[in-house]
Amino acid sequence: MIIISHAYARAGLVGNPSDGYFGKTLSFIIRNVKATVWLWESPHFEIVPTHGDLAKFDSVEAFLKDQRLHGYYGGMRLIKAAIKKFHDHCGKNDVELPDRSYTVSFETDIPRLVGLAGSSAIVVAMMRALMRFHDVTVPQHLLPSLAWSVEKEELGINCGLQDRVIQTYEGLVYMDFDRRLMEGRGYGEYEPLRPGRMPPLYVAYDPARAEISDVPHRNLRDLFNRGDEAVVGAMQRYRDLTDRGQAALMAGDWDELGKVMNENFDLRRSIMSVAPENLRMVEAARATGASAKFAGSGGAICGLYRDGRHYQQLVDALATLHCNVLRPIIYDS
Repeated sequence: MIIISHAYARAGLVGNPSDGYFGKTLSFIIRNVKATVWLWESPHFEIVPTHGDLAKFDSVEAFLKDQRLHGYYGGMRLIKAAIKKFHDHCGKNDVELPDRSYTVSFETDIPRLVGLAGSSAIVVAMMRALMRFHDVTVPQHLLPSLAWSVEKEELGINCGLQDRVIQTYEGLVYMDFDRRLMEGRGYGEYEPLRPGRMPPLYVAYDPARAEISDVPHRNLRDLFNRGDEAVVGAMQRYRDLTDRGQAALMAGDWDELGKVMNENFDLRRSIMSVAPENLRMVEAARATGASAKFAGSGGAICGLYRDGRHYQQLVDALATLHCNVLRPIIYDS
């Protein structure tokens, strides 16, 4: 039997990047694109490499272009680290795993390194496949922390819990990463939401703006740890913005939600540098009257539009920057 598991892209609606700094966030899943893992029992253990792990290109120039866009990393290390952390978790919890070999194959159509959580999607999909293969249950509220440990602890990548929470719970989720919760029990409060009507959301990205996601956070982490007044104050403001965003979302107040999303990005600019090419995406969207903020670390944006005509104006404006635009599918029904 072949086990097939998925995990979807995500976008931060409000609150990012405060999830790694005891803040609050609202996030939604993007079912339009996903990471998929296939796993089946086999006489030997094997991880089948994907395109990002291969070293064959049409030319040196093709290799150099791929390296500029995507760096030196494919998904292989994520799969390896996920398997290792899953076994560590089972060992710590006295769960004995039988000595069964298997083959793993995986692929993703989530745009790489544009802030749509493609790497964590591979990890979460792998964890789901391992749980099914070994008939082991990791409680839903603990799975995000286990997935987070794969990149943070095993691979040394700066990241927060937001991506893993929304990819575990799916749909649209309100998250509180209060310091007392995180330091006391290791996870926050996660509340799935189902508004009476959904806001008119768009997501836009340009794959050419690929960037290693932990790079923008390195200096921010240092400032936060040193108690920088502006950074610490911003993280508290993100908590307030997220509460305002949740209230607007549940009330169907799209004007207020759009204002909150714009404030979210403007606050980010006050504490973090923003690459000019990423800023142009936000400015182009806002010039049409849409709200706009980063969906993650940069390279993708999300926001609200008014109607079908406005959406087309948005598509046309962002096309001049070579951006793809989509309407996210958030729920499966």
